Amino acid sequence: MLNYQSNFRNYIFATISCIALLFISSAFVPLQEESSAIVGVWKTGDGNAMVKIYKNGEKFQGKIVWLKEPNDPETGKPKVDKNHSDEASRTRPILGLVNIWGFSYKEKNVWEDGNIYDPKNGNTYSCTIKMLNANTLEVRGYIGVSLIGRTDTWTKQIAK
Repeated sequence: MLNYQSNFRNYIFATISCIALLFISSAFVPLQEESSAIVGVWKTGDGNAMVKIYKNGEKFQGKIVWLKEPNDPETGKPKVDKNHSDEASRTRPILGLVNIWGFSYKEKNVWEDGNIYDPKNGNTYSCTIKMLNANTLEVRGYIGVSLIGRTDTWTKQIAK
């Protein structure tokens, strides 16, 4: 009887140890995966553009990879960055334009210290990105403090 109890205790101890080890080791994996959770293609809130977010060194950035209306209705040619404050940049194409950059993963589901450029008005804003769920980003552009700004909701696009 004593041998049975000893074996049972050893079995329970080994099982609990394995479960604890599993939890401890899995706790470190999501941090790496979470930081790259924004990588992918996202449709902007108005549905007029898609931005591909990717890692560039230790930072995250994104470029415009799709436009609902890729051509300028006035010229019939591909849209260019005609509203940029720098005259030399006004001929660069919107498609392929890096419009978000400099983001660092700060905490669970939050990327900060980045910038977002709006080709519609030619302005650059400070920006924070929050992942609400696996398919939704809250992108907040602002001037100065985050209270003064605008938030857009982006939706993840799944490759078909």
